[in-house]
Amino acid sequence: MRKLLKKLIPDLIFYWYHWKLAFLAALVYGFSSRKLKVIGVTGTKGKSTVVMLAGRILEEGGHKIGWISSLSIKAGDKEWMNPYHMTMPGRFFIQKTLRQMVKNGCEFAIVEVTSEGIKQHRHRFIKWAGAVFTNLAPEHIEAHGSFEKYRAAKLKLFTAAAKNKESFGVYNFDDENAEWFLKAGIKNKIVYGKSLRGAPHLRGGAAIPRDCRASLAMTDIRLFASGSEFEINDIKFKTNLLGEFNVYNCAAAATIGLACGVPLEASKQSLERVKSIPGRLEIIDEGQNFTVVVDLAHTPDSFAKVFGLFRGLPYGHIISVFGSAGGGRDKWKRPELGRIASENSDVVIITNEDPYDELPEQIAKEIVAGCQKTQPEIILDRREAITKTLSLAQAGDAVLILGKGTEQTMVIGGKKIEWDDRAITREELKKIKTKNQSARL
Repeated sequence: MRKLLKKLIPDLIFYWYHWKLAFLAALVYGFSSRKLKVIGVTGTKGKSTVVMLAGRILEEGGHKIGWISSLSIKAGDKEWMNPYHMTMPGRFFIQKTLRQMVKNGCEFAIVEVTSEGIKQHRHRFIKWAGAVFTNLAPEHIEAHGSFEKYRAAKLKLFTAAAKNKESFGVYNFDDENAEWFLKAGIKNKIVYGKSLRGAPHLRGGAAIPRDCRASLAMTDIRLFASGSEFEINDIKFKTNLLGEFNVYNCAAAATIGLACGVPLEASKQSLERVKSIPGRLEIIDEGQNFTVVVDLAHTPDSFAKVFGLFRGLPYGHIISVFGSAGGGRDKWKRPELGRIASENSDVVIITNEDPYDELPEQIAKEIVAGCQKTQPEIILDRREAITKTLSLAQAGDAVLILGKGTEQTMVIGGKKIEWDDRAITREELKKIKTKNQSARL
């Protein structure tokens, strides 16, 4: 019915419908963003991690904060898992939560901003104190029509923030799309990246803007199986988070902190205390002799980064289990996911990941079409698939459970069921442990 309505009703009507809802929501909750310093974080990857890390850094600086992300929602001292199957919930929820943050005495609010949320005007009637660009890779192309339109949607956060003359912008200088975001009109700019030292130009040829307030140079990056070490402006950082992409997330969070008056030394201390990010390369440990990781990775870009990380670490076999979302979402990526996984896994199991109204069997076939090396097994029941991967793992292996992270539901045939990869994995690991203990008796 929803698809039919979209075909029958002109885009202009949807535009004003979403716009008016955004205005009404802000009106009902008293334009609460005017009493907060609201920072929007957008990009393709790393948004939720940056939100949480930046939140911890601002707390380290003595500020009371709230946030809205795909991982969790926080309003001062109260924090809870995001129960919705969307990163950026609806307008009334956002405005209500901002109002709750004000009541709870928050000074800052950090909001994960998506292209679909912007398309539906969920970012409107919020006074943005800052806008953050993490990176950009192809995603949601079918929803927007092209990569250029997807990027243009993201840019609207920065044009909205530019209306506040005191706002700041934070930019990943190493991303080839950074120059687009740097042009969006925000006066107070801070950039971060590896290319800052000894490289005075963006990849596209544009010089570093003269009005940049500061720049944070990432150097001496060292990656380990237990975390990472790196320097930002000659200050040594250490994190428990894995992979170079998390070094970038840490740098983005530290840059946000600096923009808000938190010195890098305080950011360093805060980041060192973070043990893990829920659902983001989260290690599930129930005493087994192999590594189990749950991660949200669901695009070719994120797959390449996760598999590249684990291929570079001293593991035995790599066993992966994943699917791809239905509902017409980025069908182009399905064979690509299969290709990347098959080239980097010793065992591949394909399963459900929110098929919505599409046939799960068809989604699985489209993934299999890209598997050129390791031939996959299809087990559509996600719990059964996870159980199978865990049963195959031997000492020293790595099991990668990809696609859902901390999501609390799964949508199959229009029906939403409760689901949490982390909880299911813990349950199945405990069953295996109990079975092995019984077998030894």
